[in-house]
Amino acid sequence: MTIDTIFLFIVLATLASGVLSLAGAASLSLGLLSKLIDKMVSFSAGVLLGTALLHLLPESLESHVDAHVITSWLLGGLLGFFLLEKLALLRHSHHHEGDGHHHEHGHDAHEAGKGGWMILVGSAIHNFADGVVIAAAFLTDPRLGLAATVSITVHEVAHKLGDFMVLLNAGFPRRKALVLTLASSLTALAGGVLGYFMLDRLQGLIPYLLALAASSFIYIAVSDLMPQMQRRTSPRDALPQILLIAVGLALVVWLNGHDHEHAHGHDHDAPSSALAMSAGGVIGGGGGTSEGAGGAAGRMGTSVSATGS
Repeated sequence: MTIDTIFLFIVLATLASGVLSLAGAASLSLGLLSKLIDKMVSFSAGVLLGTALLHLLPESLESHVDAHVITSWLLGGLLGFFLLEKLALLRHSHHHEGDGHHHEHGHDAHEAGKGGWMILVGSAIHNFADGVVIAAAFLTDPRLGLAATVSITVHEVAHKLGDFMVLLNAGFPRRKALVLTLASSLTALAGGVLGYFMLDRLQGLIPYLLALAASSFIYIAVSDLMPQMQRRTSPRDALPQILLIAVGLALVVWLNGHDHEHAHGHDHDAPSSALAMSAGGVIGGGGGTSEGAGGAAGRMGTSVSATGS
């Protein structure tokens, strides 16, 4: 397989990962679930917290970066999103038409719509990091690249389902929510292309990007979704909320377990071992990653010279 073919595979894989995961999430959410948007706020909170605390942060902390540095980036991200909201750049105020406040028609929906941008920022950062991981996998071994693409696509279905529900809850029309979610998914393409040419530089940034993405998801869940749930205090409302949070968390845990089983289940299988190295460890440089990262960097250098000539 030539180096130019690998580049084509990276482009197609990052595009397919975003489109297919969004298609899976949309097929689940545009039917019955879209009519249960109030209930799905709890599910979204579970997915966002699970993705941040059980997926993104653990992968970030598995890198060579000191844990205190990662948690500092997490704290900085939380404070940064708080300041952005205070400055009304990404402010989210949940209003509903006819709530008793005297505003012009459409004002409440407009105000509610501002908050959806925050979830898109965090998802764009997350997807960019996924694109870099896919590029690293393909540069190490094309079979590994395909395995990493499938693994990331499956995991992203739950994440995009949570994103889509947050956008609907924020007042976005369905079509606009789909288009914007797709746009945030395309940052994986940017990550893949840049990873192809600059893998040795970009892989060192992934732990910080994951921490920032995690801060976005935590902030949305804790400052926005959970306060909405707290407004409903009756036991009749509390039980479905708890159950749906648990369902969201369980889905993330199951997908994470599936990814790890796929990556580590067959040590004698080269693509599976490489997947564990790339999807779980290429962001670091710790045990077992130097060979894969070095091989990818070597191939990257070959690709630059080949394309340059």
